[in-house]
Amino acid sequence: MTSRGHCPAAWTCNSEANWEANIQHVASVNSPKERSLPEVRNPKEGKGKKLMSMKLYVGNLSFETSKNELQTLFAQTGTVESVSLIEDRETGRSRGFGFIEMSTKEEGAAAIEKLNGQELGGRSLKVNVAKQRESRVGF
Repeated sequence: MTSRGHCPAAWTCNSEANWEANIQHVASVNSPKERSLPEVRNPKEGKGKKLMSMKLYVGNLSFETSKNELQTLFAQTGTVESVSLIEDRETGRSRGFGFIEMSTKEEGAAAIEKLNGQELGGRSLKVNVAKQRESRVGF
């Protein structure tokens, strides 16, 4: 072990003087004169991928509703990227809700406007933008 304040040559010291020197170096490298800033891109963007998609929550589904029925229904408003029906772990029976991913935000908004409140399987659908899943702690 080395004593505090002395670092081997291969390590970067954490002293205040070195910290300030590193900050000045980073600032000079990042100056607009020396290089241009990289473009900020959507993480889903890339070769063969869509720019933006929208995930929708679909609730109040009848237990008999299938993925194919949802795919067909939502395809009327645009391109459906994925359909996910949530099922009970033990019985495999639908829990009455699911998620649809539309290829663009415009198609997602059109699906919400057209299908929210529409009847499917004798029940009035609840369609809105899906909220991000909360992190859960436990077993």
